This record gives sequence, C-alpha cells and structure tokens, in this order.
Amino acid sequence: MGNPTHTEVSVVRQSPQRPDADEPELDATDGPVDSAAERGAADRALWDELRIDPVEIALPAGTGFTLRAYRPARELTPTDVAERDEDDPFLARRQVVETDEDDEEVVILDEEFAALTAEEDEQEAEGRRKADADADSEDADSEDADEAAGDEEVPLFLTHKGRLLLFKTPEALVSFIRSGAPNDMSQLDSWQELTERVEPADIAPLDEDMYELDLVVENLRGGHDTWDPTLLIEAGEVARDLAYALRLPAVLDMLSAGSSLDDLDEALRASVNGGIGGFFGRRRLKRIGAQTASLGWRTIVGKISAVVDWRD
Repeated sequence: MGNPTHTEVSVVRQSPQRPDADEPELDATDGPVDSAAERGAADRALWDELRIDPVEIALPAGTGFTLRAYRPARELTPTDVAERDEDDPFLARRQVVETDEDDEEVVILDEEFAALTAEEDEQEAEGRRKADADADSEDADSEDADEAAGDEEVPLFLTHKGRLLLFKTPEALVSFIRSGAPNDMSQLDSWQELTERVEPADIAPLDEDMYELDLVVENLRGGHDTWDPTLLIEAGEVARDLAYALRLPAVLDMLSAGSSLDDLDEALRASVNGGIGGFFGRRRLKRIGAQTASLGWRTIVGKISAVVDWRD
C-alpha cells in the first residue's frame, strides 16, 4: 500500500474583530507602510533648519510638489509678472489704450486759452500745496505702519516670472533644485544649502502642507450638508498665499475681508468650534448660497491653474 497523499492545508490566523473573515490577517511588518508613518520618518531637521517646507497641491490638471517659505516682506523681491501679463490679451488691450492716451499731444489754440490754462494750473498747484501740507502731518503715522508691514511675514513659493513651478515627482523637484535654474526662491540665504543637502526622500509634505484644490468646487456644489470645513478652510489659506506670492490681485480681492468667500471662511471656522459660537457659525453657513460659493471658487482655482508651470 503506497504512502497516503497528504493534502497541504494553509492555516491562517483570523482577526479577532472578524472571526469569519476570509482574508488572512497580516502581521504589522508584512503590510505596506502607512504614508503618515513615512512622512513622520522623513528627516524634518533640514526643513526646520532652512525654514522652507515642501508642499503638495492638487489641481484639476493633476497633483504636484513645490516649496514654500515665509519671510519678512522687506527681505523679499516679488516675482516678476511682466512677461506673464504680456500674454494676457485683456491686459495688453488696456495697456494699449493707456499708451494712446499718454501719447496725445496738447495743442494750445490761442493766447486766451493759454492764459486760462495757466490760471487753472496755478489754482491746481495751490491746492496741491495745501494737500501736501496736510499729508506731512500724516507721514509719521504712515511710516510706522509701513515699518510694521515690512516686518510682516509673507509667503514665497518656488516660482519664476510669475508662474508657480509644480513638479509631478519628488525626484523632478530635487533635480530642479540642484540644477541652478533661475527661480524666485534663490534669493533666500538658505537656498544654496538646500541645493547641496536635499534628497528625494526629503520631499514628504506634512498633512497640513497638502492641499486639495481640485475637490473644493465639487464639495461646495454638494450643498451645506456635505461641506467639508477642513478642506475648505485649508484651501482658503493656500489660495491666499498663492495669490500674494503670484501677484494675483483678482484672487486676493475675492478672498479679502468682507467678501462673500471670506464670510464663508469665517462661518466655517466658527462652525467647527463647540458651544454657542459653533451654533451661530452653522446658522451663518445656511445663509450662504452654495451656487455662489462654488462659482467663486471655480474662478479662483481657474486663475491659479492658469499660472502654473508643470514640470515632469
């Protein structure tokens, strides 16, 4: 009688939470490493020391990595948008009109008109002298305000000629940083050290530096009950930073204090708080039109997307 055939049976350990589970429970060391753990394991010493942070931004066209830093306004030179704005046909048209008006010649028809013009000029000059005297009394106060504004920290992104540089992979971003290519961040005193030390593994944005602008419009369209306060508040923060750094005055105006989208932001912040403040915040949200908010944010995302330079 031959040896009996033994059927090999795989014995798997069932999860205590799912005693009838069909899938084997994997040991903690066998499964994929959690992305948050990976980010936590990344060496943050480099970014903390250089005061620059990697940022991940998701837009309708895709997701990319870039860099952001905050510095006093007096230490930064804003990005040059002249070349970018030349590509804007509406801006170009306005510039042509202004140029034509400036080039018009003033023709004096006769001596009487010339005398009348001279008299009006003298009256205007007298008015300017009085205005200058009044302005002198306000200069001291304005100088203090300007000094305070110069000390205010403002955002700076990895930009060049008015365009945000977004890289599809950490490797592409690091390659650009090391390349010596011109960009607005090279004015930072810590930039050279970054070019020498950064590695692809360092491009691991923290959760608070990851923004999903591609989801904002759809979330707002879903109505008040589906609005995600965290998503929308963080989108507002990065949109303001980008609008300032990229010199997008239209976006800054749409998000400025007193605007409908600023009211939305304040109501969202209040709604996540407990107590009576949260109650009134939720009541304010119900008065904000979902269609108006979604249309406004669609414009903002579109304007930001229009000035992105995607890099592979």
